[in-house]
Amino acid sequence: MKPIHFVSADEAVKVVKSNDHIHFSSVSCCPQVLVEALCRRGESGELKNVRIHHLHTEGIAPYAGEHYEGVFFSQSFFVGSNVRRDVQAGWADYIPVFLSETQQLYRQHVIPCDVAMIQVSPVDRHGYVSLGPSVDATLAAIECARTVVAVMNPNVPRTWGNSNIPADCVDVWVEDDRPLIPATPAAPTEVEMQIGHHVAALVEDGACLQMGIGAIPNAVLAQLTDRKDLGVHTEMFSDGMLPLVEKGCITGMKKHYRRGRIVSTFCMGSRKLYDFLDDNPGVYMSDVKYTNDPYIIASNPKVCAINSALQVDITGQVCADSLGTKFYSGVGGQTDFIQGASLSEGGKAIIAMPSTTLKGVSKIAPTLTNGAGVVTTRNQVHYLVTEYGTVDLYGKSLQERAKLIIGIAHPSVREELDRAAFERFGPHFHSASF
Repeated sequence: MKPIHFVSADEAVKVVKSNDHIHFSSVSCCPQVLVEALCRRGESGELKNVRIHHLHTEGIAPYAGEHYEGVFFSQSFFVGSNVRRDVQAGWADYIPVFLSETQQLYRQHVIPCDVAMIQVSPVDRHGYVSLGPSVDATLAAIECARTVVAVMNPNVPRTWGNSNIPADCVDVWVEDDRPLIPATPAAPTEVEMQIGHHVAALVEDGACLQMGIGAIPNAVLAQLTDRKDLGVHTEMFSDGMLPLVEKGCITGMKKHYRRGRIVSTFCMGSRKLYDFLDDNPGVYMSDVKYTNDPYIIASNPKVCAINSALQVDITGQVCADSLGTKFYSGVGGQTDFIQGASLSEGGKAIIAMPSTTLKGVSKIAPTLTNGAGVVTTRNQVHYLVTEYGTVDLYGKSLQERAKLIIGIAHPSVREELDRAAFERFGPHFHSASF
């Protein structure tokens, strides 16, 4: 192994040149010390048209704002809260892409990666460092980058899987010891707990789970404590999974792919979660190419893919990335896992959401709002869940779907939706008995 020589963050970011493309590690492993130094360098007037790519990142993202126009241009693979306002204002941008294909953009040189800026664990006795809770597309960025700049941080957990790289892959080293940024979702509301109850009823013993972070996933997980031999193959997980591991509900023994192990590509949560990940052979952190491959997902039986939506129309079209023309998040891995669950033996593709927004606007509409994107098509949707119940749309006709979906909309809008369905489908809609 080559000797490691540390430099300051300000010295490290000098490897960046005008017109370069930069990749940042994701979620809590985004190297904040390099973000700060890069923005300081952006003030110097030396750089122009530097493009920045990443999935969701925690922490600051000032490079995405108006202040750095002409210097940095953020083109993220997912619209997180720290870049959302700038994307909606047009100072930053979003690249629509399935999460499974983010790595492919680098490996097939669709997008160049000149500098990969990552955060890793200390070097082990074999000369390897770990990407910790952020493998996703970062592994591909490292493989393709002209220069790899790594922050060595003792707070990054050493994870198992294909999350470890030789320290010799790194060209420039920086030290930092700040804690990883925690992510703590709010406690589930009564509505979210009711949704969790309906979703949990669909999860059988031996099911293989995919779900993300947030109140609804936590509400589902909290109601699975009597299940046996659950497995986990997911793009991400958070603290809500830990009680099920501690109670022995999650064993992974019914899985066919990475049997007995929790498979994920990134994780985001509390210090407790990162301590759980550290040197834990029961967790396999993998390249997103594998975790989100629908055919690998489908190799496990009883896959329950639980995803959310911003809006659903009465035929079952799902918008999960935008509010009309304003992008709110991204495609993420929803389509990857919906397809994988659909192909899984005994699998269930589930969309779960409250019937209304926090402002009381119905999330079920006659048609999607103008400009809204279809992330999951109507022919891919199986189960739709709100606090008013669960409907199975698979194999149902348009009129059958409309009747079922209206039945789990908020009561205050059902008459309006029914009228819209009548106008769309004609008098048979009211006279038919499905």
